[in-house]
Amino acid sequence: MKDYVIRATAGDGQIRAFVATTKGMVEKARELHQTTKVATAALGRTLTATSMMGLMMKNDGDKLTVIIKGNGPIGNVLATSNSKGIVKGYVDNPNVVVPDYENGKLNVAAAVGTEGTVRVTKDLGLREPYNGSYPIVSGEIAQDLTYYFAVSEQTPSVVALGVLTKEEEVEYAGGFIIQLMPDAVEENIAKLEANVAKLDSITNMLKAGNTPEDILNIVLDGLNPQILDKCEVGFECECSKERVEGVLISLGKQQLSEIIEEDKQAEIGCQFCNTKYVFDEEQLNSILDKMNR
Repeated sequence: MKDYVIRATAGDGQIRAFVATTKGMVEKARELHQTTKVATAALGRTLTATSMMGLMMKNDGDKLTVIIKGNGPIGNVLATSNSKGIVKGYVDNPNVVVPDYENGKLNVAAAVGTEGTVRVTKDLGLREPYNGSYPIVSGEIAQDLTYYFAVSEQTPSVVALGVLTKEEEVEYAGGFIIQLMPDAVEENIAKLEANVAKLDSITNMLKAGNTPEDILNIVLDGLNPQILDKCEVGFECECSKERVEGVLISLGKQQLSEIIEEDKQAEIGCQFCNTKYVFDEEQLNSILDKMNR
């Protein structure tokens, strides 16, 4: 099954919902970055949420970046999405290992840390991007983003995210974001709260064979959910040798000349997909010639 997100409304337009299945996206990230189980969970949850948040943007050129900077050994967890829910991301320390919770579940909070910030940047094509930075409240990511929506966007939200691995590979991944609109009436709020209170985990629901459509109906039972559209999503990096050449140009003529003289070549890696781009002496001289014209 391909990864996708469904967008929906419920409660006569008083509730909006995003429900995702993202196994392929998270598995591709795991393969590219060779993450441990807990790093896969932290990165996978963040990629899933960022994809759904990307779909909240209106214009084709809009971009959104989520950076979770905690005091745990994983370092930064970063994901970025376009308005179609296509994401890329990485963690500073993909080899992080921490003890699991006593019940055997992955302790993402221990890897991320329980102190630090969640930073959300929206590039909407304006002169300055929107930046919001808010404290980490748990390090488990879903709760941290719930707090972000409440404080930054004044939008009461329910965020659920999950990644389940078998051995090292991703078996199930997905999540949902349910949001109350300003005109939500108490009856609908109470019904949603009652539904959420009895929910199983997102990975258990996926493991039981539920599709995003099924999960939507479970979460919004009695609220008449209406699907608006279904969007294929995934992990894609748009890096290329031509784009990376721009990094070399940004170094300036003097520093590039020093690289040619001392190293005879340059190797630049993409943090998002781990692709390595090598420029030999002839290619570097060609770039320098362009800069001198």
